[in-house]
Amino acid sequence: MDSVSLAQGVVAANVAKTQNAVAAKLMKMNVDANKSIADLLESASNNLQALADAANPAGVGGNLDIKA
Repeated sequence: MDSVSLAQGVVAANVAKTQNAVAAKLMKMNVDANKSIADLLESASNNLQALADAANPAGVGGNLDIKA
């Protein structure tokens, strides 16, 4: 095996190592972003429910007497 082939092998191994590190970092960033989106949607849902409860308090609008 000549020295050029050996050097190319080392370079290729380093490139593969770097690509794996970048891929792992991107996957972690994607997971973090998805968690943030899920947290935001959950918070929006909770806020919407609180607004709905405030707009229609208990005992208001439940029964309507239309006989008169």
